Amino acid sequence: MNYRIHEPRLRPTPVLDLRPTQMTLGMSEVARKRKSWKAEDGKALTEFLAHHMVPVVLGPGGRHYLIDHHHLARALHDEGVESVFVAIVADFHRLDADSFWNIMDFHGWAHPYDGAGRRRRYADLPKTVAEMEDDPYRSLAGELRYVGGFAKDSTPFSEFVWADFLRRRVKPKALRKDFAAATDQALKLAKSPEASYLPGWCAPHAAEPQPSPERRRKSAKKAARPAG
Repeated sequence: MNYRIHEPRLRPTPVLDLRPTQMTLGMSEVARKRKSWKAEDGKALTEFLAHHMVPVVLGPGGRHYLIDHHHLARALHDEGVESVFVAIVADFHRLDADSFWNIMDFHGWAHPYDGAGRRRRYADLPKTVAEMEDDPYRSLAGELRYVGGFAKDSTPFSEFVWADFLRRRVKPKALRKDFAAATDQALKLAKSPEASYLPGWCAPHAAEPQPSPERRRKSAKKAARPAG
């Protein structure tokens, strides 16, 4: 059976009716989106909502589950926006809870990990975007991408992967004390070979070692000798 809806339908939906599929977000990213929202006038804001559809899937009970734009939804809620347009990309409302979450896992649409990187039960997911908690390392990963530490990547939850990488290397106290300094440290880590397996890694590869001038002279003499 094909559950996908290839022509998304636009429906205005209350922000607080959107069910998160992840436990945490980066509040620094939310703050950046709120700042951008405040900088626009009324007409631009209306156009923004019309062009920034929130992708959801219908789950058990007909609930709308977010599969992207959690930060945007939270920022809009914090700015007092009551409803957004949603694009329903799949309909699983006839499935039982276990089957629903199995499919969500299969598509990479759920990330039930808390701020310590521990997997939790799906029942532990927040019920609204207002209940989502800040993961400082998710904030750090978002800032790292913003300053060019890694490229946007199609890998599901790639910024959470970076957050877990940074969680093991940047001390919590350092992150709390000086976010800018922690970002500088994260940027150095992002350019290191140990980060090369991460999605969106964009550091230059190490250059081939260049021979010394003396070695180049010897090579040139050897090449100039007549054969035989």
